[in-house]
Amino acid sequence: MADPDRKLHRLQSVEIDEESLAAVSRDQEQERQIAIFDLIEENYFRPEGAEAGPYDLKMGLVENRLVLDVAGPGYERRHILSLSPFRTLIKDYFMICESYYQAIRNSTPQQIEALDMGRRGLHNEASEVLRTRLAGKIETDQDTSRRLFTLICALHWRG
Repeated sequence: MADPDRKLHRLQSVEIDEESLAAVSRDQEQERQIAIFDLIEENYFRPEGAEAGPYDLKMGLVENRLVLDVAGPGYERRHILSLSPFRTLIKDYFMICESYYQAIRNSTPQQIEALDMGRRGLHNEASEVLRTRLAGKIETDQDTSRRLFTLICALHWRG
């Protein structure tokens, strides 16, 4: 993305509402922490109507809807998104992740690679759905929306 303001429109912090989280496995907690770290390290996040960041993002669930509270210099807004378009993707992502975690411990490198390719494909599809759902509210690049989808899944993990 060749946006000259790319460095101005970025997340500086990401927090997940603790009340929205369920108990998770070690693998799931690690994946969530990596997604947050990677997201902070490199992202493009441009809320509609904001002049410049950096921004703080708090994610949570309220009445089974995704809530994104965004704050930055002179900008504060809450976005609420229906999770219906993500239900099948989240369910499929959980299934493939569970298979992937098991494969890491017991399978051949070829089996692990095949599962990882499937997982990446699902991630890409979910990333596009998220970018479409955020259109007119928040602009992101693919890597940012991929990591945000991982965190949306973290809100749905059941230990």
